[in-house]
Amino acid sequence: MQLSVIILNYNVRYFLELCVLSVENALQNIEAEIIVVDNNSQDDSCEMMQSRFPKVKLIQNKENLGFPKGNNIGVSHAQGEYICILNPDTVVAEDTFEKVLAFSKNQKDIGIVGVKLIDGTGRFLPESKRGIPTPWVAFTKINGLYKIFPKSIHCNKYYAQHITENETGKVDILVGAFMVMKRELYDEVGGFDEDCFMYSDDIDLSYRILQKGKSNYYYHETTVIHYKGESTVKDGTYMKRFQDAMQFFYKKHFKASVLFSAFMKVGIMFFSLVKRIQGKSVIKSVPKFYLLISTSEELVKKIALIVQKKVGFLEWKTEKKVNLSSITIEKDTQVILDNEFVSFKDCIFIHYAYRNKRITFKIMPKNSSFIIGSDSSNDRGGLVKME
Repeated sequence: MQLSVIILNYNVRYFLELCVLSVENALQNIEAEIIVVDNNSQDDSCEMMQSRFPKVKLIQNKENLGFPKGNNIGVSHAQGEYICILNPDTVVAEDTFEKVLAFSKNQKDIGIVGVKLIDGTGRFLPESKRGIPTPWVAFTKINGLYKIFPKSIHCNKYYAQHITENETGKVDILVGAFMVMKRELYDEVGGFDEDCFMYSDDIDLSYRILQKGKSNYYYHETTVIHYKGESTVKDGTYMKRFQDAMQFFYKKHFKASVLFSAFMKVGIMFFSLVKRIQGKSVIKSVPKFYLLISTSEELVKKIALIVQKKVGFLEWKTEKKVNLSSITIEKDTQVILDNEFVSFKDCIFIHYAYRNKRITFKIMPKNSSFIIGSDSSNDRGGLVKME
């Protein structure tokens, strides 16, 4: 078997359904398996998986075991030569895994491969590629020097700015939302360190693989949506775990002076506070206009009844990408992508190509009865049920 895709889920039933559907589509031409590990979700995630995806291997933990242990359990059941650690709040393109596997097989001493990640608004996520957060690199992040001197080799390492988002190259650290590596290598380094509940686990794993003499790569030629923040509410518990995670990494890998330890404590508190503020729910604005991209005009009427507003219709032609930039779209318009006719790859293309144009995006998964998406990287996504 070529590939095992491990998806660790916690209370994100609808995003999980969207994710697994996209993964199934992306594995059509690959000998592969999907393993979903559920960390004792209190929603109906497991019931949904059993009814909609009965062929997917489902592992149900009786408690929330955290990100590292949950993924390690999933990998222990994997049969693939390669594994992919994948967040449940992601959407992959139909050719994502084919491209990543082909790239991986052509590299020597391959470690982890990550891809271009975008959020639900189509904006590039800079954490797609990062450097080792050494004391100096952490300092440049905390003080914003990486923004002031983005071309300086001394200040641009936090987000691996030596390569752009549209370049493929070696990087030190990759994000746990999407990681592809050989199963043998994962076992060799011992997988994720279970002493870390979450948040620095991907940094630690990436770093340990570098210590094995392997090379980690950021691969830009496929794009994955990562909605972010769906499995975690950024409350006081989040702040404490984030602090503990950063302290865990530094204690494990760096010898630090008392002065540096004090500095990092202040820095960690600052970062945690910022993330907590960013994670606070904001009042979501209701779209003034809706635009359905589909081939079903009947669906327009159904959506209009639910949203209680007029819904525009743009017919999707599979032989030619829709050029949204040539269409006048009013501010606060929500674009709804009907996955029955618009592929996941094209959904991702539209998100990225038309980012920053004052519009939001939602996807209606094929054979589903809901519309889902996210208007911000720092808040939970939006869901509209069609029934």
